[in-house]
Amino acid sequence: MKIAVLGATGWIGGTVAAEVQQRGHELIALVRDPAKFTLDAEARRADSLDPASLAQALEGVELLIASIGGRASGRHDMVAESARALLEALPRTGVKRLLWVGGAGSLEVAPGTTLLSLPDFPAEYKDEALAQGQALDVFCHADTPVDWTFVSPAAEIFPGERSGHYRLGGDQLLTDAEGHSRISVQDYAKALVDEAEAGQHPRRRIGVAY
Repeated sequence: MKIAVLGATGWIGGTVAAEVQQRGHELIALVRDPAKFTLDAEARRADSLDPASLAQALEGVELLIASIGGRASGRHDMVAESARALLEALPRTGVKRLLWVGGAGSLEVAPGTTLLSLPDFPAEYKDEALAQGQALDVFCHADTPVDWTFVSPAAEIFPGERSGHYRLGGDQLLTDAEGHSRISVQDYAKALVDEAEAGQHPRRRIGVAY
């Protein structure tokens, strides 16, 4: 499959790009600066807020994985704006499927109670979590032909190892027997590419954790 990864020079996006390539798919990296992409694959310049540049960069692509964050630029509003731009651009490109690297803050820890709403949610991640929640709202309320899947990691995602094991959930936060919600970025990437290959959860959010 010809898979494009938007944001392939980022931490999660780069790990996902490597997983795509290791699984034998044809990788296209969509980045703002192709010179910064280090894997042996085609890199194309693209801007997540520019539907015209996206349409050109997605030529020949079968599936898009988008890893968008506003922390580096200090523009968290760009996350939901990028979701809207992608849903606008994709129907004109022939790309029918989109996997979105989501956040954990909007996952429920109890009915009607999100992780983000807890008083001990880390303040330094609140803006990022709010932005991802807004992006999820964009997807859930969009009238679009795009088969999107919003993939939320566990509450803690960390650099570790690729064990190959994980659990899938829905809108509820997954925790282990000790009450922890964790996933390595490598296993999160595996889960994301597994979903890219299987396409079992269109038009919904899924969660990934140990």
